[in-house]
Amino acid sequence: MTDEFEHKALQLDEKTKTIFIAMSKHIFYFRRHCVKFVLEQGYTPISQFGIFDYFVTDTVKRGMVRKANNNLIRISDELWVFGPIADGVLAEIKLGKQMGKPIRYFAVIGSKDIKEISKEDVEFEEDLEKFAGEL
Repeated sequence: MTDEFEHKALQLDEKTKTIFIAMSKHIFYFRRHCVKFVLEQGYTPISQFGIFDYFVTDTVKRGMVRKANNNLIRISDELWVFGPIADGVLAEIKLGKQMGKPIRYFAVIGSKDIKEISKEDVEFEEDLEKFAGEL
């Protein structure tokens, strides 16, 4: 008699889309809600704040984290933007567009709800509204 290792995870081999979660550090507190939202849609989330926290608590050079972040975008199927667009999020959007990734936009409502919106309805941080045409 030979024993064969079995586990429930080995029966779940369905490939799902991988979704890169783009979001401003100003809604860092909401990162787990975005991951939950993507999972509930039936997809696999990749969240830079889940992997790198906030620039790995500033213990490595930001350029290293940004390069790794760009590679997460590269391996993702789509880019979903949550909340207002900050300069780093705008850079992620531009990179995603250059790679031909579908991009969707979501508003964070009342610190707990998420609603899909059009790119015309997104909000921007700081003085970034002037780049709205680049979405």
